[in-house]
Amino acid sequence: MIGEAPAAAAGITPLTGYRIGITASRRAAELGALLVRQGAEVRYAPALRTAPVTSGEQLRAGIDGLIERPAEVLVAFTATGVRGWVDAAASWGMAGALLGALRGAEVHCRGPATAAAAAAEGLEVVPGPAPLSMAELLDRLSSAGVAGRRVAVLPPGRPVPSFLAALRAAGAEAVEIPVYRLLPLADREPVDRLVEDTVHGAIDALAFTSAAAAEGTLGIARRGGRERELTAAMRSRVLVAAVGPAAAGPLEEVGVSVVRPDRWRLGAMVHRLAADLAGRSPTYRVAGHSVQVRGQAVVVDGSLRQLAPAPMAVLRSLAARPGAVVPRRELLDCLPQGGEEHAVETAVGRLRSALGDSRMIETVVKRGYRLRVTRPSSDASPGSACSATAPVEEPGG
Repeated sequence: MIGEAPAAAAGITPLTGYRIGITASRRAAELGALLVRQGAEVRYAPALRTAPVTSGEQLRAGIDGLIERPAEVLVAFTATGVRGWVDAAASWGMAGALLGALRGAEVHCRGPATAAAAAAEGLEVVPGPAPLSMAELLDRLSSAGVAGRRVAVLPPGRPVPSFLAALRAAGAEAVEIPVYRLLPLADREPVDRLVEDTVHGAIDALAFTSAAAAEGTLGIARRGGRERELTAAMRSRVLVAAVGPAAAGPLEEVGVSVVRPDRWRLGAMVHRLAADLAGRSPTYRVAGHSVQVRGQAVVVDGSLRQLAPAPMAVLRSLAARPGAVVPRRELLDCLPQGGEEHAVETAVGRLRSALGDSRMIETVVKRGYRLRVTRPSSDASPGSACSATAPVEEPGG
């Protein structure tokens, strides 16, 4: 039987048995803690770093300019930019003057976290739906009317020339005030290792919190000659999540389907990850046992069993076609390190020992092996045994 609820067990939480990679630099610890609390094993691989603007004098000059000639409209892309901007002003004893000069300004924010940071400083945030793409933010500003108005822009850690050009074309006096920059990493090894693990099936999901992190990950994979393999894994077996549409953009541009929460919050993204991974991990009746195949482990009759990579790869392959015979050659192709045909026999032997009942994995002489489900699925798609742990719907946005 497929689709039944797994037996409850102490210590098994929604993300127990799954390994998730995160590429954030800012708020990485917060996101990691939320994932670990749900039981996930987390791999950290920051794809970029945050640095102050090239010149502190440049930022100070921008703050001086706003105090002398206050902006009528303020556009803020990130909470980090808002907080860094006010903190910098405070370090020069100018925070009160800066915030006072902007008391009557319309403040437009790209997302709720940015809006909360601006409101915490006493600024008047224009209410409205969020999160917003850059195009949606421009539409909102156009509707509000910017012609003849001075507009200050706190960019998202990188220049936004097209955004500024659009404001100027609409008649605004647009002033960019960079607070921080997002830079490539000096040490690419953690991201290279995450890419390698993702390609070889050791990562079940990737979580992205910014467009820059997504772009950085793809860029590092490209420089290492692994972009095609990485995107292939993300299009098939690996669940990819983004906190909002901006972070999803670079991934969707290369054909990766990305799941996003309804609310642009880290906690909401973690809950969406847990729900979608659960949907990819149905429970089977196998030789009289309840079996749920998770990303890097299996739950047998409510008991979590950790498996080594090779037995785990074999189990995922068999569970992708429950009840069907999977040829040895296909199983060999799915092994992380490949090898000769006897490597499959070794992995199957270790899998049977870990499951605790050798009847679960049936040998079909001269053909291969099958997962001995009590009632084979009527809707199991043939597909590639290496592509997923079970037939799943294409994740949507």
